[in-house]
Amino acid sequence: MPERQLPACPPAHRPQSFLSFDFGTRRVGVACGNSLLRSARALKTVAAEGDARFGAIGRLIEEWQPDALVVGVPFHPDGAPHDNTQRARRFARQLQGRFRLPVHEVDERYTTTEALAAGAADPDAAAAALILEQFLRSLPNREQDHDPRQDEQDDDAGTRR
Repeated sequence: MPERQLPACPPAHRPQSFLSFDFGTRRVGVACGNSLLRSARALKTVAAEGDARFGAIGRLIEEWQPDALVVGVPFHPDGAPHDNTQRARRFARQLQGRFRLPVHEVDERYTTTEALAAGAADPDAAAAALILEQFLRSLPNREQDHDPRQDEQDDDAGTRR
């Protein structure tokens, strides 16, 4: 009797994990999340500068093992860049260069204001969580892209239907 051939399975899409950052010159808020749950949670604020800042971030990357990083980039309300726009973009480039992970930039207007209005105990980390949630909402929804009519299934007799 010939061996029964199973239909080829489409490649599984592995959920991705992320760390996000709300950049500030004195403090950097950090949050974690993943593409499966499409949610984020505030982790902590790194209150350090220079090499000490990147050392603390490196320890978080080692602990959480993210697939990619997300950095909030601030703009004026009209969309125009300002001094911190360039600083945040430089920070994103430094993260990519130091840790060799993909870095995504997200427009983060009003995230700290929103975190403060919500009464966050750590507004910088809460802002990083808002940044990551915004990024996760922008990802394509794999379930919506899936067409069940494309699935081939075997019935009880082993024939395809």
